[in-house]
Amino acid sequence: MEEKKRKLKQAIALGYDPNEDGAPKVIASGTGLLAEKIIEKAKEVDVPVHRDDKLADTLSKLEIGDMIPPELYEVVAEILVFVDQMDKIKAKMGDRRS
Repeated sequence: MEEKKRKLKQAIALGYDPNEDGAPKVIASGTGLLAEKIIEKAKEVDVPVHRDDKLADTLSKLEIGDMIPPELYEVVAEILVFVDQMDKIKAKMGDRRS
């Protein structure tokens, strides 16, 4: 019987400051327990988490502080739009609770 390879959990955190950065950059990266801690920390500080295994595999090849390559601009831009939309939804929900 062939056993399925169990892939380690992987997490990559991106940061972007349009006033300082030419493109989003890797601010944290890890697998296994470190990945779980990155995800846990993101949730603690209310940073949206997006799962894309293929993109995570690609981004994991970059070093901390590296800007994403131009060929990934489009896919990362889509994620940033998603994050922005989530922030707006949370803000509206917060206004309704007041």
